[in-house]
Amino acid sequence: MAPRIPRRETLAFSLLVAVSLILLRSAIVAEPELQIVDAERRIDLTSHIITVFLTLKVENSGTSPASEVLLAFPPNQVDKLATLKAALTVGKKKKKYTPLDVNTKLLDGPNGTKYFGVALQKPLSEGESVTLEILYILTHSLEPFPMEISQSESQLVYYRDSALILSPYHIKQQTTFIKTPSRRVESYTNVEPTKHAGVELKYGPYTDRATHSFSPIIVHFENNNPFAVAEELVREVEISHWGSVQVTEHYKLVHAGAHHKGVFSRVEYQGRSSVSGASSFKELLARLPPRVHSVYYRDDIGNISSSHLRIDSRKSELEIEPRYPLFGGWKATFVIGYKLPLEDFLYESPDGRRYLNFTFGCPLVETLVDKLTIKVILPEGSKDPSLVAPFPVKQHLETSYSYLDVVGRTAVVIEKENVVPEHNVPFQVYYKFNPIFMLAEPLMLVSVYFLLFTASVAYLHIDLSIHKHKTS
Repeated sequence: MAPRIPRRETLAFSLLVAVSLILLRSAIVAEPELQIVDAERRIDLTSHIITVFLTLKVENSGTSPASEVLLAFPPNQVDKLATLKAALTVGKKKKKYTPLDVNTKLLDGPNGTKYFGVALQKPLSEGESVTLEILYILTHSLEPFPMEISQSESQLVYYRDSALILSPYHIKQQTTFIKTPSRRVESYTNVEPTKHAGVELKYGPYTDRATHSFSPIIVHFENNNPFAVAEELVREVEISHWGSVQVTEHYKLVHAGAHHKGVFSRVEYQGRSSVSGASSFKELLARLPPRVHSVYYRDDIGNISSSHLRIDSRKSELEIEPRYPLFGGWKATFVIGYKLPLEDFLYESPDGRRYLNFTFGCPLVETLVDKLTIKVILPEGSKDPSLVAPFPVKQHLETSYSYLDVVGRTAVVIEKENVVPEHNVPFQVYYKFNPIFMLAEPLMLVSVYFLLFTASVAYLHIDLSIHKHKTS
């Protein structure tokens, strides 16, 4: 016979289950219910770095306030996402933008979907709506097809996406615009209504789409813009309190487009430059800070004189030409170096610390950097360095040695992958420095010269000749 459960314990268990169900139901009811009234997405495919602008009008159709809006990305785009920004917009003609924080901690969704959270400035109450503008950039998202082309062929690429905007919310109305670099579009997926006019593909408008709706599309089009990718870029920024900032940049560049096949003909390339090698590039443009001087450009063989420097009060532009044009799959390794005035980049904070204010990213125009390393080499004797960066980066300290160094210089090493032109924003490195250390190198030089002078005087006044001893 089974043991009988006491009535008191049965009653307690029933009350516990009832309270749990009430709490669970209240949690479900308290979950904010958002919907997207109108969504517009514009995808720019004119470069190998894809820029997407997304405008969302979000409305709270529930009863509880919402403080966060989720953005959904398919798994094939998460790893290729270089940057993600969000802003709150107010007004129609003269829009006012208020930047919003984006939570970079990924949340999991169905079918491998990943969520990013956009924190609203204030909670969105029942019936209220807000307009958000999202900017995100994708890299390595264009697939060359065919994968190999000859010198006289144009470059064709695939772009894969969805005609519908992936979202965890119900979307009442949405439209997607895709801009291509030329009118030549070989093929595209037709999801009615779809319209192709000139350099623009229009998908939509689509109405009343359920959450997590996805309709895959492929666009096959011509893109002869240079696919310049720096597989690795190391920038060394050396601070000297004697008046200058020395910058040395080491590039490992590759053309990441369709690989070149066949024989390269320089005669054909120079004679029919508009047709032959349309997707190649033979020059690069680097935008440097103003008041730059002592500029040089060299590769593994030596200095290259085929470069042009233009300087004005606001910027400096260095136009460089490699020894040979770069076709798909071809690589080039080179170094760019220059000096900058110290007073333009080194400042003193109110707490007495000094800090370097310098630009992150790559100076080359429309260049993607797979791996960027910035080494900020501080003067000898610097202490307590700290980094202030506008986005997440990896950092560590190491010791660098130069001429006349005794204990070495502290170097702040910053690393980041998947760097695009949007990352070209200032960052700061703070450190403490005692001015007495500026006398170390001059005193060392004076001491060396003094010892040499003393040794030479002693040598001249010492008689080292051998004399014959006279006996009486």
